[in-house]
Amino acid sequence: MPMIKTRDGTSLYAKDWGEGRPVILLHGWPLSADSWDDGALVLAEAGYRAIAYDRRGFGRSEQPYSGYEYDTLADDLADVIQATGAEDAALIGFSMGGGEVARYMSRHGGKGISQAGLIASVVPYMLKTDDNPDGTPQDTFDEMTKGMKEDRAKFFAHFFKTFFGISLMDHPTSDDEAHHAWVVAMQAGLKPTLDCAKAFATTDFRPDLASFRVPTLIVHGTADKTVPIDASARAAAAGIADATLIEYDGAPHGLFATHKDQLMADIKDFLAR
Repeated sequence: MPMIKTRDGTSLYAKDWGEGRPVILLHGWPLSADSWDDGALVLAEAGYRAIAYDRRGFGRSEQPYSGYEYDTLADDLADVIQATGAEDAALIGFSMGGGEVARYMSRHGGKGISQAGLIASVVPYMLKTDDNPDGTPQDTFDEMTKGMKEDRAKFFAHFFKTFFGISLMDHPTSDDEAHHAWVVAMQAGLKPTLDCAKAFATTDFRPDLASFRVPTLIVHGTADKTVPIDASARAAAAGIADATLIEYDGAPHGLFATHKDQLMADIKDFLAR
């Protein structure tokens, strides 16, 4: 620690705070493990071992040219679990990180995991198709790709306002929080940023849902414009056998900042079951 070497030789930056039952925290796109800092501190102070790491291509982890599809990302997670010796762990993924939770549960049989959490997660399927009518149209993702390629800094300045629900009339978190997220996003590689956006937009996790064989907490905001709730949390709750869905009325996507006290209270309640 703090660097963990994956099976393909990529170095991942990891944090390991506190002692007790492990809680592994997976961050969203295009951020880093730092987005979980407030929550990790709460968990460590509550007697848990909070483990968080920067996804390959993001934060302080290495930026290889490839490996940004969910099979490899789930393998990275398996390598982190093995390196940290985490057992009887809770696995909690925010946004894109929820996909890693789902793919780990299916690809690695949920080894070492006794509880799961999907927070504002992309699971089970974001893309609008004939059999997923509540999904997001491909044109939306095409426009995102175009914006990032043309002027990534400008794109993310706008993106994080929507992400945190910031407008002229509503400030659920500060402009400074959005700026900090922008700084972190700009530290990621462009290739990882684009590839991961494609991965979370197009990966169908519906076949993975049956692999959730542990109690699963699902938390989502009803006003989430980044990952709309109907095709994500509500569909996931319907497809996971032992799921508890908590909806935050009027909440945007970035719950770890806009609703951090409520979110961590709900996570701690869930962990204590």
